[in-house]
Amino acid sequence: MKLKLKIKPKMSVWRYLALGYFLVILLGSVFLVLPVATQSGESTSYLNALFTSTSATCVTGLAVYDTGVHWSIFGQIVILILVQVGGLGFTTFVTILFMLVRKGALGLSEKRAVMQSYGGKMKGVGRLVVRIVIGTFVLELIGAAFLSIRFIQDYGAKWGIYYSVFHSVSAYCNAGFDLFGGEGFFSLTKYAGDPIVSLTIPLLVIIGGLGFCVWGDLFDCKFRWKKLQFYTKFILVVNSIVLFGSMFMFLGFEWNACFKDFGFGKKLLCSFFDASVSRTAGFSTTDFAQLSGSGYLLTIILMFIGGCSGSTAGGIKISTFAIIVMGMFAVLRGKRDINVGKRRIDTALLMQALAIFVAYLSILLIGTMLVCAFEPKLAFQDLLFEVVSATGTVGLSLGVTAKLGIASRILIIILMYMGRVGVLTFAFALRKKRKEGQVRRPLADTIYIG
Repeated sequence: MKLKLKIKPKMSVWRYLALGYFLVILLGSVFLVLPVATQSGESTSYLNALFTSTSATCVTGLAVYDTGVHWSIFGQIVILILVQVGGLGFTTFVTILFMLVRKGALGLSEKRAVMQSYGGKMKGVGRLVVRIVIGTFVLELIGAAFLSIRFIQDYGAKWGIYYSVFHSVSAYCNAGFDLFGGEGFFSLTKYAGDPIVSLTIPLLVIIGGLGFCVWGDLFDCKFRWKKLQFYTKFILVVNSIVLFGSMFMFLGFEWNACFKDFGFGKKLLCSFFDASVSRTAGFSTTDFAQLSGSGYLLTIILMFIGGCSGSTAGGIKISTFAIIVMGMFAVLRGKRDINVGKRRIDTALLMQALAIFVAYLSILLIGTMLVCAFEPKLAFQDLLFEVVSATGTVGLSLGVTAKLGIASRILIIILMYMGRVGVLTFAFALRKKRKEGQVRRPLADTIYIG
């Protein structure tokens, strides 16, 4: 009599990614709940430790405590490590571990995980991961060197270097955690008119938010435009339009509002800073609670859009936004195809982009309704800002994070997690694997829309 053993199929790459971030968050929360993680020597409540760990791993930046005041050096280093792991991606560290154990050899599952996280081709996955790690550390080191010019002058060599490294990593990973505090959450308002800090931080945010494959292509082609891949050109053009367009919009909207007491140079710096960080990082050189109505709505839109695919940024991603806008114009002009230059974009990408857009919008609406139900005493405008910031893993806040109740904090934790893992990854991780039928159903009768 032969025994038949039922072997369960391997975990899907989607569940692998979702579970990986979940485990890192749990591990981080265990370290942050320890008494040694706080300056007072008292244990932090587990919910707040879990909130902070989620915010750091999901490179968001929302904080229930002032990072520089509540957490000890040990706690701050734990947060920094979580930010680095979240920025590079759980997949990167696991892949590096496999490469060390297997002497450079990678399995099919690891290759698929890397491709899902960053893009690229199956053949060069190992080389891509090594370039991501080396490139990240080099760029963070360069950013820290520039920031140290100011921070060493203000805080001395020891703390100046520490502050420089912490904020460089936080900026490149689009996390938004900072160590400047006291009586409140001040972020980088002290350096609003300082060109060294106000340019280095947003440039790190932009570089980190472009995506690893974009930078890889730029270096491979030695920054020669004609040799760049179509996706790289597409992202650079769209990203520049959104960045500088929103910069001048901030400058106009806040000229006599949030920037009214600033000179022209400071207004220009602050508008560039706000346009850069509003899409993905929670730093600020101005008080976002003082924004005009137009500036507030622009910030909401930028947080919703986010950065580029395969990067440290969140949101629906700028490529998704661009494809939807171009698809809209194509339909309004009666065009069958979405054409960009001499290329045509596959209609299936438009369907995927619309699915992501509707999914994110639905999550935001449901999340906002629930938080408003949990927090009836807080302003709707502040809560909407918080929910969009959490889902887009941005980290900007109008000062209500510490005021949220238990139910609201749990909901924000879930939103940050979903925002970092990605709506599609999260949905695919939950669904059961099944084969699609070969026979397609009959086409429905005409449906009138518009």
